[in-house]
Amino acid sequence: MAALLAILLAIFVLPPYWGLVAILAGLTIELGEAWLWVYLSRRRRAVTGAEGLVGRTAKVVEPCRPDGRVRVHGELWQAHCARGAEVGQSVRVRSVQDLLLHVEPE
Repeated sequence: MAALLAILLAIFVLPPYWGLVAILAGLTIELGEAWLWVYLSRRRRAVTGAEGLVGRTAKVVEPCRPDGRVRVHGELWQAHCARGAEVGQSVRVRSVQDLLLHVEPE
């Protein structure tokens, strides 16, 4: 957008020398903005799938004695809790094995 504005200014408003300066400034702003967005998008890897659930908090929807079901981010998962957990209790996901979440009470 800055480059387009600079080109329009150079054509219709500014004298030739200042038009060139405006175009170069507009292109510099555009390149800087593009570099910033690329930099920001590569800072952190996206974590998806079952591995992204490790460390998250879940709510028990079926009692875990020791196996039951929990809800994490709106999804139901089979869970195993060695110490047991009751319905409505918050548990923390410790590991994932074959789509079975190993959880423990908070």
